[in-house]
Amino acid sequence: MKMYTDSQKVILTDADGVLLDWKYAFQVWMDSHGHTQTKEDIYDAGEQYGLTKPDAKRLVKMFNESAAIGFLPPLRDAIHYVRMLHEKHGYVFHCITSLSTDNHACELRTQNLKRLFGQTAFEKFIYLDTGADKDEALANYKNSECFWIEDKAENADCGHRMGLNSLLVRHHHNVNYKGPAKVVGNWKEIYEIITG
Repeated sequence: MKMYTDSQKVILTDADGVLLDWKYAFQVWMDSHGHTQTKEDIYDAGEQYGLTKPDAKRLVKMFNESAAIGFLPPLRDAIHYVRMLHEKHGYVFHCITSLSTDNHACELRTQNLKRLFGQTAFEKFIYLDTGADKDEALANYKNSECFWIEDKAENADCGHRMGLNSLLVRHHHNVNYKGPAKVVGNWKEIYEIITG
């Protein structure tokens, strides 16, 4: 695999929990399918809904490959600052997302991101299977010092080990994080770090 070297104006970003409010959309979808949330503010869908791991994994995959994935709302202030970084400062984004390898699901995500953030902000989309680790995808950017924006602590730490500037978007599921990534609350903070 070719290593990525031209990092000056590239920002690497996860989608769910960073650009898009996956949790809210999943909750709405689960409600509509007769599932009631039993615990809040937990990353694991099985624990949230009192399901076995295999059942939770199956439902997450079903959701990620459903038409709903094309209509996820943006997370917090993402639209404003992603557009500012791209339009005002010339940054482009590479999205690395563990959504699905289903072509239709990937196309729906691409359309969703382009509709929200503009047609030119994303230079590349890297789609991994549902829940897949990102080590191999991030290895292509090793020691590039690109900013890597993520909400899952393990993936933020992986980026740090790969020589990326990892930023962890704060959520209830990572509130006790003590690792090397810088924790941010919103895209305004991300924007200030990148342009500072």
